[in-house]
Amino acid sequence: MLFAPKNYRIFLRTEFTDMRKQINGLSMITQELMEEDPFSGNLFMFCNKSRNLLKVLMWDRNGFCVYLKRLEKGKYPWPKAKQKMHELTQAQLKMLLDGIDFWNAYEPLNYKKVI
Repeated sequence: MLFAPKNYRIFLRTEFTDMRKQINGLSMITQELMEEDPFSGNLFMFCNKSRNLLKVLMWDRNGFCVYLKRLEKGKYPWPKAKQKMHELTQAQLKMLLDGIDFWNAYEPLNYKKVI
């Protein structure tokens, strides 16, 4: 699991990101497009268009850390791009990394009765 300072915030970029970008490109997106400070110690999350690759950028005292997770099957649940970024709770981060779609958790579920 990710190591982060105690008082950190988690920001998710809702628009899809070119995953060829590394630390410099992701920190530039964080600063210019998300309008956040990449040196704040907060987590900044990015996802590719096919939603199977996730990167997390974090400043750790004296350098950047990039966490990468690729799904072999399935897709990450990702919000619609109504706003340029979304702030997550720690519980939502865990659900996202586990592939749980909490974005639609409050919509009624349609269950089929199995006989």
